[in-house]
Amino acid sequence: MRHQKAGLKLGRTSSHRKAMFRNMVTSLFKYERIRTTETKAKELRRWADHIVTLAKRGDLHARRQVLSILREKSVVHKVFDEAGERYGNVSGGYTRIVKVGRRPGDSAPMSLVELISSEKKEVKPPPKMDISPKPTLTEKEKVSEPEETLTSEAGAEKPHTSVSSEESEVSDEVKKADEASSSVSEMSDTEAEDVQAEVSQSEEDKR
Repeated sequence: MRHQKAGLKLGRTSSHRKAMFRNMVTSLFKYERIRTTETKAKELRRWADHIVTLAKRGDLHARRQVLSILREKSVVHKVFDEAGERYGNVSGGYTRIVKVGRRPGDSAPMSLVELISSEKKEVKPPPKMDISPKPTLTEKEKVSEPEETLTSEAGAEKPHTSVSSEESEVSDEVKKADEASSSVSEMSDTEAEDVQAEVSQSEEDKR
């Protein structure tokens, strides 16, 4: 019977087993997740929970105990700095084990060990829709609206239309014809007769 003999042997000596788990738990707190076999993951969870419990205590003796387990001082300082905020509201279960299939070489069941956080993300409620009724127009406002539109239309200036070049040429010819007719009317009767005689003579010459 194995009374009061917690832990797994894993076919290793005690010194080899202790060194292996010290390395693994240091990597777990450094990178916050590691991949290993399922049997080692279950034993590693015991080591990680013990270290977090000491870090939550936070005194000098607890820090020295963790320094005797973890390999790097920077990782120890990181664990003690984040333990109060990250695991303050939780009294156990600081790690999560997720099965990820089997290893290709020997078909050993593999698992992912990762640290969990007790921080709850604040979920913002969806924006409220405005259901309040829109203000209706009174009779005076309804009557005043068309008057404003009429005044705005009446006060608006008409756009200036540009005259094309062809229209300007036609207007010039009309002006010249009017000037010629006015000059002919101003002539005396004798001058008009002389002009007609010259025109008739020129026609006979052409014939």
